[in-house]
Amino acid sequence: MDNRVVYLKPNVVIEPLVDSWYAWPHLISPATAAMNVVKRHMDIMESYLANPEAHAQAVLNAKMRGGPFMDFNGGRIEEVTALMQNTHTERAAMFELTKAIRALDTLLQNEAKGYSMEELYKKVPEPLQGYVELYYDLHNNPSFRFFESLLYKSKYYDQSAQSIALWITNNDHRPFCLSTPRLAEPDVLRLDIPFSHPGIDELAKMKRSPQPIGYIKSLLGISPKQEPLFETLFTEETPAAYSKYTGDKVRMRYFGHACILVETKNLSILLDPVISYYGYHSDLEHFSDIDLPDTIDYVMITHNHQDHILFETLLPLRHKVKNIIVPRTRGGRLEDPNLKLMFNNIGFNDVIELDEMETIQFEDITITGLPFTGEHSDLNILCKLCYHVRVDQFSLLFMADSRVIEPALYKHIHREIGNVDVVFLGMECDGAPLSWLYGPLMPKKIPRDQDGSRRLSGSDYNKGIVLVDLFQPGEIYVYAMGQEPWLEFISSIKYTEESNPIIQSDKLIAECTSRGMIAERLYGEKEILYDKRKFA
Repeated sequence: MDNRVVYLKPNVVIEPLVDSWYAWPHLISPATAAMNVVKRHMDIMESYLANPEAHAQAVLNAKMRGGPFMDFNGGRIEEVTALMQNTHTERAAMFELTKAIRALDTLLQNEAKGYSMEELYKKVPEPLQGYVELYYDLHNNPSFRFFESLLYKSKYYDQSAQSIALWITNNDHRPFCLSTPRLAEPDVLRLDIPFSHPGIDELAKMKRSPQPIGYIKSLLGISPKQEPLFETLFTEETPAAYSKYTGDKVRMRYFGHACILVETKNLSILLDPVISYYGYHSDLEHFSDIDLPDTIDYVMITHNHQDHILFETLLPLRHKVKNIIVPRTRGGRLEDPNLKLMFNNIGFNDVIELDEMETIQFEDITITGLPFTGEHSDLNILCKLCYHVRVDQFSLLFMADSRVIEPALYKHIHREIGNVDVVFLGMECDGAPLSWLYGPLMPKKIPRDQDGSRRLSGSDYNKGIVLVDLFQPGEIYVYAMGQEPWLEFISSIKYTEESNPIIQSDKLIAECTSRGMIAERLYGEKEILYDKRKFA
């Protein structure tokens, strides 16, 4: 064994892939994965092969940013063809599952007319038999739910689709991840291992704790052919040491987008960890993984969108994380997969589900899950929570992308939790249409006017000021805007001063400032120290 002791270089990307596509939550849950492979990936590949030049032109058009267009400049036809053919062959079960889901939906629409469904179970498509329960809502509309835990035990959850790509980055540029697959590159090492593989944890630890290079080669199954490229990912240079926070205050650090680290000298909480994980020079000052503690007591997830659950950040952090808090859901609906099941199946063991208005307490900190409205295109999605965090008498409200649709709801919440000291509010108030994220799950193509009216949008000024008037915070920060350059490959967002979310958030900030509050739209990085009794 090669006993050279080395560190993983700080700018090595551990990129999670599913069949060469960037991994995001809807590619893990078996049903959503099948629908996205068949109705997103296959459609994009077929469209590209039919007219590659149209795709090349579309990705240059700012108005089409984030659309279903491959960013290969019209080339790599043979590789895309091979990927499409391999997908047909290797993922036959996904095509089978997708066909069965659509057939079941058609069956229920045609034959479930308000009478007992018991006889319909005999007509459930064979691939779904034993995996679904049929039901009516109170208006006699028929539907079904998955026994999702059983789907994870079936052939429809195939870990062989998972892999990681290792490569060195020096900038933030990448094609939009939902529409461009990761094809072979000479400087990218692909390892065909599942996301639950313990070697990922050991590799990530080596950013701070060195190991013999022979040990990590053996653990990851590196072949002699892969060794030369693999060895370029390591260095003998000792990285800068992490300095643990030991103060008596509450330290808040903004890592970009919706990622906030809340620390006391005894405990750390990380919300929606989507960070610029890599140690390279950038014109934008920002925190990276070197600024994260060696142990993260609680990771808190607000909702199941790819800019709030980023496996590229979470998998390398897994060895540090003691607990993950996720919104509770038990519906088994296609559009609302269970996050606890997902995390458990990719190697996260200590996952805590929290309900609306449910509280957990430890030491002098309490965390309460709050209702999260909007930003999900009016779909019946329960897997979403805002959070109220109280440290002693100091309190913070993390509203993520919640849209304040019904002010009365927040009056009820205020009655229970009272005023807060700091509010974090997402104000990406335009949002993509329903089909941008959920289109592959829809049984029928939604009319364009309906699609445009049902958006993935957060709060504007009028909705945000409701929170200010109710909770009377001393400080308010607009966040989760997707503006940081390392977010563009998953959000496709690029604002100007004339963009509505900028105009709306500027208006909120100006109004709050005029009232004597501290107000700011966060960008890049921010650190604040709070006295636990500052506003008491």
